[in-house]
Amino acid sequence: MKVPANVAASGPNHQPAGSRRKPKSFLTLILLGFSIVGLPLISALIYSAVRIDQLAEQSRENVYQATQITNGSGIIIDEIRAMERSVQHALVLDDASLLEGYFLAHAKFEKITKHLLDISAHLEQQLLLEKLRLLETSIFREILILNEQPKDLQYLLDRFASLLLLAQEFSSDSLRLIGQNVGKMSEIATQTRSLVEWELLILIPLVVFLALAFSVFIARPIRQIDEAILHMGQGKLTRAIHVNGPQNLQYLGARLDWLRLRLLKLEEQKMQFLRHVSHELKTPLTAIREGTDLLVEGIPGNLNAKQQLIAGILHTSSMQLQKRIEDLLSFSALQADMITLVKQRVNLGEMINSVIKVQNLSILNKNITINLTCPEIILECDKQKLDIILDNLLSNAVKFSPVDGHIEITAAQSDDAIQIEVEDSGPGVDSMDQKQIFEPFYQGRNTPSTHIKGTGLGLAIAKEYALAHGGNIAFVRNTGQGARFRLTLPA
Repeated sequence: MKVPANVAASGPNHQPAGSRRKPKSFLTLILLGFSIVGLPLISALIYSAVRIDQLAEQSRENVYQATQITNGSGIIIDEIRAMERSVQHALVLDDASLLEGYFLAHAKFEKITKHLLDISAHLEQQLLLEKLRLLETSIFREILILNEQPKDLQYLLDRFASLLLLAQEFSSDSLRLIGQNVGKMSEIATQTRSLVEWELLILIPLVVFLALAFSVFIARPIRQIDEAILHMGQGKLTRAIHVNGPQNLQYLGARLDWLRLRLLKLEEQKMQFLRHVSHELKTPLTAIREGTDLLVEGIPGNLNAKQQLIAGILHTSSMQLQKRIEDLLSFSALQADMITLVKQRVNLGEMINSVIKVQNLSILNKNITINLTCPEIILECDKQKLDIILDNLLSNAVKFSPVDGHIEITAAQSDDAIQIEVEDSGPGVDSMDQKQIFEPFYQGRNTPSTHIKGTGLGLAIAKEYALAHGGNIAFVRNTGQGARFRLTLPA
């Protein structure tokens, strides 16, 4: 496990290049995302509001013009008839004073035609109004000339008929133009509605896409930080931590990476300490074991019963101490990724039986019954490491089984896997321990008080060796009493 040389030099105030400026706020990124997502909707709303306002304004103008022109056409026709009646009365009675009604109707006619010319938006209407004004003006001038001889006004009556026909034509054309305007307004309203519908059809998927894109973009640095913390918690410290996003989150990622390097350094120091202590312990332990072996074999001389008992205790304790030291060395090798497999073909049944023989003394002390079910299975594996796996599983089962208990060992082979299950009759695994039993140095809650406490490395080493073979070890939830572990190896 290599550690960069600059780890020790890095401190809590160390910052990566480019992060010394004040970090940009994560809130700024969120506001920017909302702005970009909301901008199309706001633009569409403004555009639709402007279009609808224009349509409403144009509708008001058209309604006003239509109302004024319709009323004005009626007034023009009424005033023409009023002027004609005044002239007829003056002609019949030969009284020039009766033309007073004509002059009043003429004034109203002039006023209404001028007003209609001001509001009319169509050239056709304006031309008709001009013709009406010119014809009526010519009649007015002749009446002024013949004002003192009412009897001479007879020939003007035909011109009033022409004036009335022209006014009626103006009224008809006005109604036709009003109908055209209504049709155009209806068409514009339909186009506006269609435009709004198309805007919705285009904008809704676009806004949803932008919202999803910015959600992913905003969530990515948070997810990266979460994954980094998870990997650090799981002890995966070799992968560098990079966080993409705003500068303040990049800065936080840099702090996490600094923390990762510090933990990596501490982990390396711990492993180095374990290796050194283990190797230092092996030298005196070898001397102790050789001495106890000589005493047990009686080479220095025959021992009495008490001496033989003490020598046996020393021999057993030295064996246990050797196993603890070997576990520490194996764990150090695992942490340094130094697992190498030397595979060979072995008989699984014979290996299990040899492991049972090694544990025979502990099995006899507790009067435990071993039920082994194993067909003839030949597999290719690292014999030494598989022996350690099986030994750890069986020693755990013996450790947790009560006196006069039983242990079930079953092996089976399928097309692509070999499964070995070891089930004891002990108290089982506490529900709080099930997720942690394969972690190094972890001691379960149901450890027997009469048993010498181990290092908590057995299952962790066994799992790593199983994974190195391409298999796995898992705790199987058991409805009955006891704990069941399943070792799976590739066939």
